[in-house]
Amino acid sequence: MQLPERPVTTPCGHNFCLKCFQKWVGQGKLTCAKCRSSIPAKMASQPRINSALVVAIRMAKTAKSINSNGPTHVYHFMRNENRPDKAFTTERAKKAGKANACSGQIFVTVPPDHFGPILAENDPKRNRGILVGELWEDRMECRQWGAHLPHVAGIAGQSDYGAQSVALSGGYEDDEDHGEWFLYTGSGGRDLSGNKRTNKEQSFDQKFEKLNQALRVSCLKGYPVRVVRSHKEKRSSYAPESGVRYDGIYRIEKCWRKVGIQGFKVCRYLFVRCDNEPAPWTSEEHGDRPRPLPAIKELKNATDITVRKETPAWDFDEKERWKWMKPPPVSRKPVITGKPEDGKRARKAQRLAQNLSVRERLLKEFSCLICRKVMTSPLTTPCAHNFCKTCLLGVFANQSFVRERSREGGRALRAQKIAMKCPACPNDISDFLQNPQVNREMMDLIESLQRKTEEENVEEQQQSEEGGSDGEEKSAEDEDNIAEEKQPAEGESKNTEADAEKSFPKTNLESGKGEATKEPNEVSGRGSPIVCFKRKKALAAGPSGKKRPKTCEFRNISAEDSTLADKKPDEDADNSETVNNGEETKAEAVNAESPSSPFSVPADDDSSQ
Repeated sequence: MQLPERPVTTPCGHNFCLKCFQKWVGQGKLTCAKCRSSIPAKMASQPRINSALVVAIRMAKTAKSINSNGPTHVYHFMRNENRPDKAFTTERAKKAGKANACSGQIFVTVPPDHFGPILAENDPKRNRGILVGELWEDRMECRQWGAHLPHVAGIAGQSDYGAQSVALSGGYEDDEDHGEWFLYTGSGGRDLSGNKRTNKEQSFDQKFEKLNQALRVSCLKGYPVRVVRSHKEKRSSYAPESGVRYDGIYRIEKCWRKVGIQGFKVCRYLFVRCDNEPAPWTSEEHGDRPRPLPAIKELKNATDITVRKETPAWDFDEKERWKWMKPPPVSRKPVITGKPEDGKRARKAQRLAQNLSVRERLLKEFSCLICRKVMTSPLTTPCAHNFCKTCLLGVFANQSFVRERSREGGRALRAQKIAMKCPACPNDISDFLQNPQVNREMMDLIESLQRKTEEENVEEQQQSEEGGSDGEEKSAEDEDNIAEEKQPAEGESKNTEADAEKSFPKTNLESGKGEATKEPNEVSGRGSPIVCFKRKKALAAGPSGKKRPKTCEFRNISAEDSTLADKKPDEDADNSETVNNGEETKAEAVNAESPSSPFSVPADDDSSQ
């Protein structure tokens, strides 16, 4: 049993390959090969492919290939955190200009599609960022510090996202370098078929596509572009004598197309420097200031001129600083942090999101053409359209299959069949509606997808609840500890009659006996002026020179407190009787357990255990 190729669904709800179905019908068999139900003659002569089932099978195959261990031709892969600071380069790679050389570790923690300068927070190794004028031995080392990632291509970017950096390395003779601004030529127009790595002869026109379109997007949006210059740029006075140098941030002001030196059209870009740090070739202490654009003579004969109309994202503010005036583009690629656990977490999240998206898309493909929801009890018509059983039957609920006819004389005519058109096409499905059969295979597939999705949602909720419950327990414990620490201090600070009533309300006095016997601290009434009065009276009657127990929390009892305690029982006789009759007996039982003093109160250390 294999997945059907170009599946055809019979009215009885079974699926077959188109080739197998035609072979079966070609033998004169007009019954289903599984259940022997009859197949309509029209469907037998003109079978229709079930497009929804085709998409579902294709997506299932794609998901299986994506979630597999990967293609067989990848034999070795080394992650960034496992790479050395400088990879070993073979003699063969050196002869080819290190085009196929291996890269060392990436030292900065910025995503590959990062726009703008690389700051100190993205440089965990040196904690200074990429400075203007920084020099590297070659393009491979420049790549390790994130200034320009491609070690062969001159443009780093994406056609629908923008360009992050460019390299001036003498690749095109149309380039003009004037330091603070330069004219850059786009890529393409050369035949690199076969095993050609470079070709200096242009054979066709350049177009605003791929990397050229990426530069055009940066021009329209006003994104900052990092620029590096290589010693291979022999025609420029601003190129370094050796190695590769980072020269700061530039912005593309205009782009156009013109006929180049070799007679074919090339894409041209005007780059103007806009960095807060001075250029490597100037002795000024401050960075760039907004300057008027230079006059470009070749614009007279140019075509496809593009000029930015909106406010640039990277611009000069009132504080004389170049910065982001608009939020920078959100990265679409993962950040290289160098931590293995971050990579594992990102890959796991990506894998789960990928699987979930595949299931969601599968369920979306299994949607009813009437209610636009996932089908329940799916029906596949002979015209290969899928509906819920209740939806399809509900459309024709008030219609009969035949219409009775009669003449004026009373003679009955033969009943006329009523045509019932499919809700998605003009085909008649009246014969199918007389005995519709649910597509069991499709229903089982939908139920299995829904079940897996629900199980994963439950697992995610449980994981989130476990993480949240741990935090709530910790916060609850902290609140309890804080409350216990604050309780004695609050008892000491009650010096007025109103405060005394708040600290020992009637509801606490009239609470049940079982509640009072559970905690000794509640019986003793820590912070209660009535209990303090009893302790003071007992201590006054005791032998002279007897020290106060260390466990007692009430130290300096003022005269106002004692008078307040004397007045309190008289003002509320009922409450005092309740305390004397009920609570005193419990207090005596509790105090009898401590041999040191009948009035000792457990310390904070004891109560917390």
